[in-house]
Amino acid sequence: MATDHIRYDVLARDALRGVLKQVLADAAENGLPGEHHFYITFLSKADGVKISPRLLSQYPQEMTVILQHQFWDLMVTDDRFEVGLSFNGIPERLVIPFSAIKSFFDPSVQFGLQFEPAEEAAGEAVTPVVETLSVPAPAEIAAEPSEEPVKQGEGAEVVRLDRFRKK
Repeated sequence: MATDHIRYDVLARDALRGVLKQVLADAAENGLPGEHHFYITFLSKADGVKISPRLLSQYPQEMTVILQHQFWDLMVTDDRFEVGLSFNGIPERLVIPFSAIKSFFDPSVQFGLQFEPAEEAAGEAVTPVVETLSVPAPAEIAAEPSEEPVKQGEGAEVVRLDRFRKK
């Protein structure tokens, strides 16, 4: 098998993170349109993540937040987003680099992206994965849950980019 000197896997991963960045930037500027809302799962201890010690002790590995009704001051930069959320009635400010994000899901349209964390991306054969994700179990949700439950697996179609690669 030939060596991929161009690193298409890295280019594809970065392009998909650009989709996430654009969606969040639009939400920061215009609010969430229609019924759209976002589940974002990230590595709690990744470089650049800033969450309170209280949240870190509750979610030492990874954390899922929901951007729907009760978030404020969403700010998006080239490498991260920042947002205010309430956890058990306590307001918190989170700083989340795009490189720390493991998955993004908009259950209103059953669209999701899953990423290999950037720390793992230093290895040889990292393949970005694009797939529709099921909604995380309620025990995994850190922020206030959606008012409308989403049925897991309903209409989900999984597409993996590596299935198109020649092996």
